[in-house]
Amino acid sequence: MTVNSGSPGWYLRRLSRMGPREVAGRVGDAVRRRRWRSARPDCPSVTGARFTAVLPAGTIAAVSPDAAKRLIAEADRLMCGHAEYFGVVRDDLADPDWWCDPKTGRRAPWGYAFNVPYRNEDAVGDIKQIWELSRHQYLTVLAAAYAITGDERYAERVAAHLRSWWAANPPLRGVHWISGIELGIRLLSWVWIRRLLDGWPGVAGLFEGNPVALNQIWHHQRWLAAFPSRGSSANNHVIAEAAGQFAAACAFGWFPSSARWRAGALRSLERQLRRNTFDSGLNRELATEYHGLVLELGLAAVAEADAARVPVPASIRLVLLRMTDALAAVVDSRLRPPRQGDADDGHGLVVDGTGTDRWASLLATGDAVFGRLAWWPEVTGTDVRTPLLAALIRPYANIAAAPVVTRPPSRPGHFADAGLTVLRGPGEIWCRCDGGPHGFLSIAAHAHADALSVEVRHDGVDVLADPGTFCYHGQPEWRQYFRSTLGHNTLQVDGGDQSVSGGPFLWTRHARSRVLTADTSDTSDGGTARWCAEHDGYQRSVHRRRVELATAKQELTVVDEVRGPRRDVRLAFHLGPAIAADLAGNRAVLTWARDGEGRSAVLDLPGQLSWRAHRGETDPPLGWYSAGFGRKEPATTLVGTGFADGTALLGEFTTVLRFHG
Repeated sequence: MTVNSGSPGWYLRRLSRMGPREVAGRVGDAVRRRRWRSARPDCPSVTGARFTAVLPAGTIAAVSPDAAKRLIAEADRLMCGHAEYFGVVRDDLADPDWWCDPKTGRRAPWGYAFNVPYRNEDAVGDIKQIWELSRHQYLTVLAAAYAITGDERYAERVAAHLRSWWAANPPLRGVHWISGIELGIRLLSWVWIRRLLDGWPGVAGLFEGNPVALNQIWHHQRWLAAFPSRGSSANNHVIAEAAGQFAAACAFGWFPSSARWRAGALRSLERQLRRNTFDSGLNRELATEYHGLVLELGLAAVAEADAARVPVPASIRLVLLRMTDALAAVVDSRLRPPRQGDADDGHGLVVDGTGTDRWASLLATGDAVFGRLAWWPEVTGTDVRTPLLAALIRPYANIAAAPVVTRPPSRPGHFADAGLTVLRGPGEIWCRCDGGPHGFLSIAAHAHADALSVEVRHDGVDVLADPGTFCYHGQPEWRQYFRSTLGHNTLQVDGGDQSVSGGPFLWTRHARSRVLTADTSDTSDGGTARWCAEHDGYQRSVHRRRVELATAKQELTVVDEVRGPRRDVRLAFHLGPAIAADLAGNRAVLTWARDGEGRSAVLDLPGQLSWRAHRGETDPPLGWYSAGFGRKEPATTLVGTGFADGTALLGEFTTVLRFHG
């Protein structure tokens, strides 16, 4: 079923997922928006403003030549007007149209921000395409290129684009004043642009000496203080809002309200970081890219606090430490984390060129700030961001008030609160098993209907793959497919999803999972790692799955059991885009290449089911892989159809994946 957001039915379903306090808060927001339409105050006058949150001497010299080379190459592409966002190549960045969607060619309408129908692609275009450029993270790249080279061309381009954006987007007018996450990330970008341009003679006239800039900075912070994400929407968005507000109130603390904004943002950041993070350190949205986004935002906020000598609660650093250890624990041999839940390529702070590994960068920063543990994977790549953040953030060991924390003595494989388990074997076999909650908060906005799904890699190559996300708005049939049960490596019953969708970012019924067994003990001696879990998403039936990784045989066994009356079932295994499959009956021979060497495996599928290979189908969608937001490519999906009858011993299906060599 396709459900459109913004329809009357959607609003009713959305309202049903809110509590009384959230409803009251949103009513207050609506009243405030109506009042703000006609009452737009002016920014208070500012005199004698100075920017003091500069990088310590010698910071730029600590950037490795390799990372600097990648950054400058990216900056030069941007100077020539070239960039790619979400699979769309742009050649207009020399003089961009801030309101135009390059994918559809549509321009967002002008008007009071809260009246713009941003969810309607027919009226606005692809809102993600429009918003992304105005996060101004490409300008932080240009500013970093100036800091490294001293070439004023980069600084002049940044200044021209900021002046253009400020002129085209006055406060509360147009699409760039609708969403708090956009305002928060944009403020963070402006802080770093000012910092990285500090040596340029024109920088004070661009920021603290510029009434237009001051007006924009003030109105951004006033907006964020008035309209925080609430209740069922208080996910990664509220972290971005608080981090951006806090960073600006620290670095641009020139206004009468700055101290109040700073204190309020810090309280929100501390509270929401704890709420958004399991005690194990994994992000509660169970969408890995948002784990990365929240960690980036948290580190950037602490950098501003330390630069401004603003004390932060010890719990903030502790959450970020646990998040970093959790990331180090779940990545595979190539430092790739799980592909779980939604992913939209969102970043908190961008100062690196193309080719820089995001996850290696975060682990490198974690090493500099918290110190690496003996079991952490080795990070060999370089980046620009780590030395910049490390120059501002005080090392955890040097914080007198930092709580003593017991960090994992060995690499964790099971995160009980998040229901995430990683089984590891020889030949760099990596298997993620999903037995966790269906997302975060009552709407679980970024969850997928993927209970009990598995994700298997060999030496970093997706073998049994999580297909990804592809899109959010405008293409409901693709949005539904990529987050459906059939779109994951798990079992579908009676053609439906385990959890019930009420819209693109709304689930009205959540499957409940529980892990029964999780034995991830050391298997280097040829032992067997085991996992077992079940969920109740299919009414009248329970789906239970057992997974065993026999390390001596390099063999993964998956046993699916359906307990309950006779049901139609479909069992799907999505292969990564590098995998070629030769299916004969219920056996598939898988082949791929890694570093120029041929690799292979055999997938023995349950014989009770009828198996077909699907690839690149569109009506309906099946057999696709999305490497990043806005991008998709055909990949092979093996689907077995049949029936299960838990009352007649016909409800158990065994799949065996054997790796060769």
